[in-house]
Amino acid sequence: MSSADVPVEPPLAAAAAKTKLPATAWISWVALAMMTTSSVASLRAAPTMAVYGLACVFLYLLPAVVFLLPTSLVSAELASGWQGGIYNWVSEGISKPMGFLAVWCQFAMTIFYYPSLLGFVASTLAYVFNPELASSGVWTAAVIIVVYWSGVWVSSRGTKGVAGLASGGLIIGTLIPGVVLVTLGVVFLGQGNPSAAPMTADNIFPVWAGLSSLVLIVNNFLSYSGMEMNAVHVSSLKNPGKEFPKSIFLAMGLVLAIFILPALAISWIVPAEELSLTAGVMQAFDAVFANFGWQWLTPIVGIMLVTASVAGMLTWLAGPSKGLLLISRQEGYLPPYLQRLNKNGVQQNILVVQGLLTTVIGLAYAFIPDVSSAYWIFSVITTQVYLIMYLLMFVAAVQLRRKYPDRARGYRAPMLVGMCGVGFAASLAALLVGFIPPSQFESGNSGVYLAIVGGGALGLGLLVPFLFYRFRKESWKQPEPEGVTQS
Repeated sequence: MSSADVPVEPPLAAAAAKTKLPATAWISWVALAMMTTSSVASLRAAPTMAVYGLACVFLYLLPAVVFLLPTSLVSAELASGWQGGIYNWVSEGISKPMGFLAVWCQFAMTIFYYPSLLGFVASTLAYVFNPELASSGVWTAAVIIVVYWSGVWVSSRGTKGVAGLASGGLIIGTLIPGVVLVTLGVVFLGQGNPSAAPMTADNIFPVWAGLSSLVLIVNNFLSYSGMEMNAVHVSSLKNPGKEFPKSIFLAMGLVLAIFILPALAISWIVPAEELSLTAGVMQAFDAVFANFGWQWLTPIVGIMLVTASVAGMLTWLAGPSKGLLLISRQEGYLPPYLQRLNKNGVQQNILVVQGLLTTVIGLAYAFIPDVSSAYWIFSVITTQVYLIMYLLMFVAAVQLRRKYPDRARGYRAPMLVGMCGVGFAASLAALLVGFIPPSQFESGNSGVYLAIVGGGALGLGLLVPFLFYRFRKESWKQPEPEGVTQS
């Protein structure tokens, strides 16, 4: 998600926070590009794509064109014309039930996101103590449970000032390690060492071995997610029509550089068959530092990466649940127990229930023999649930353009209907492809994989919100509770 992989800010909380800015609080399009980059870019996905070598460039560019660009421009129009984020967009464009489904998916994806994020933290932290722990399911499960519940404890106390950790995390855990990795990777090749992955024109495209050979591209859709919340800043630009596209294209260039170059560096150093989807970044650092006799730096880089990831988790832990809470109080979507606040005004009961589910998922690492397989499965479920929200957003955008063609918008996306069509088709294709076991998983039962992914994505993403909506009660509405703020 580094702050890049962290779930995006919830719609109501984000809108409330951003709309408090005075009209004269302009930001430059370059500053907006930097903000977008910090919320999207990450090193965590690099090992996933490094297994493809040079083909990772194509596998990053394709979702950028068919998903990142449509998501960015479409959400910019929606944010500049309607406040309230994804819930209001979908509610007004389609219906309130669909609006609830959209904001639920934005929240529910975090249930599977945090185990995958903390799985990365566990494997990275292992290199600080004992690299062999990176493949231990018990170690991974223990780190997930301990770190997550520590985060819940911190969040439930209403701690202030944690948000600033995210921007620092971009520099500490993404930019500095990324530049070091790529620079030393270039030096590694410059010394005459052969690349572990071939870098010839024949390797530009991934080898076709059936649909399963392209499954890992699904993970890139989640890597690019979150642009819909950065679009709320469009009203802070002096000339949105001209400046926002420039900002988006600059951010896309920076994001692609941060994603592609470290992935290539890893593919130069670590053979694909030896690459762990969770520990690949540390493998690459360890290998390149060993080449220069600097292995003592490996634990330091590990601490930097862990610090950034944990800071991001703390920054956003209560965010999506806060948006769900505010909407549920207005419409009565959740039972009173889940709407209760602690003395610090934090939705602690939602965090605790979420934590119990995270604990169960975290324990699965201890029972799934291959930690990389568990990491991938939870990443796919996260992506599937989030993609449901994007499908709804593209449909809502077309409906809003048709219903309110003359409504004032700070930015109007070019060819919106066609762009929504491309984004919808790409999101749907990615969602369907996610149900196919990747070619890297040669062992295991495909039926079990399908049951886990399908049950997790469709059950959590569709069945659970349907049940909440079906059994909602008028008495559950608590529109203006004392002590609730939208900041």
